[in-house]
Amino acid sequence: MELAYIPSPSHGVVYLGPVPLRGYAFCIIIGVFVAVWLGNKRWVARGGRAGTVADIAVWAVPFGLVGGRLYHVITDYELYFSDGRDWVDAFKVWQGGLGIWGAIALGALGAWIGARRRGVPMPAYADAVAPGIAFAQAIGRWGNWFNQELYGRETHVPWALHITSSADGRVPGYYHPTFLYESLWCVGVGLLVIWADRRFKLGHGRAFALYVAAYCVGRGWIEYMRVDDAHHILGLRLNDWTALIVFLLAVAYIWVSSKKRPGREAEVEPGAAADAAGETTGTEAGTDARTDAEGDAGPGGTSDGASKSEDAATPAAEAESADPEAADPEDGAELKDGVGVKDGVGLKDGAGSAKQG
Repeated sequence: MELAYIPSPSHGVVYLGPVPLRGYAFCIIIGVFVAVWLGNKRWVARGGRAGTVADIAVWAVPFGLVGGRLYHVITDYELYFSDGRDWVDAFKVWQGGLGIWGAIALGALGAWIGARRRGVPMPAYADAVAPGIAFAQAIGRWGNWFNQELYGRETHVPWALHITSSADGRVPGYYHPTFLYESLWCVGVGLLVIWADRRFKLGHGRAFALYVAAYCVGRGWIEYMRVDDAHHILGLRLNDWTALIVFLLAVAYIWVSSKKRPGREAEVEPGAAADAAGETTGTEAGTDARTDAEGDAGPGGTSDGASKSEDAATPAAEAESADPEAADPEDGAELKDGVGVKDGVGLKDGAGSAKQG
């Protein structure tokens, strides 16, 4: 009797009324959201506009899903086109079966189309989304757990995966959870790319190439542990050969790119830096205007205009205080033709009069 193991879910789908909620699909959707979210943060940090990653992902994700399914159907065609099989099952993506090699290849084509429409360089975009793709794969692998697939040789380690289904040739028992191994490996790959990008300022697609190379290393040894049916070439599974070839291509790209285009792109999205500078300038101008207005205001919150009015009124007030009778004639005094008259005594030709007793 096993004291510890990883249990498998009894069902990979839960029905909400007539609507099926499939664990495999949920894992893929969550992974896509994580990849876009992290890719957007990295893109903005590199000087791009917010939202560009999501706009391009609208092209990349559907292409990636189609590519992943095509790779799986082509490499495992006997599951759909041999005797006793229904070829319609090839379209049932929710039952599992997405090849990462096809997903990345055709997804890159979709991303190239989206990047071209936005006028951004494809290598810079690939560098931004690379660690997010690794984390998306880590999440997506748990979809295999819901479907009780992608496990390795039989084992009795405490973390063994307990397979209970006997469908499609499965034999119930305890096996290496290769889906978990690959999930953890992908998390490590994502962290490696983030660290290396910060440490070495990777650019021109080299961060993405590092992700590809690192993933291939892990996929090689994990693939070797799997026991499900697969095509073999010279004693190795087809996916092992694919991982080896893609690894060599990724390493070659890193080496050639670092020689031809060292450093990192100065601009990843045309016009984004100018837009950011314009927004900053506008904000600073508004702040300066408010500061000037506050500085011009007096202690009581009065502006220069009000202060000047008060200053102009001050001499008149002082004059009135010094000679109230001249400023304010009383007892029938009149101002006529510029001459002041008081108590019948006039002031003519500029002569001054003495005040009557």
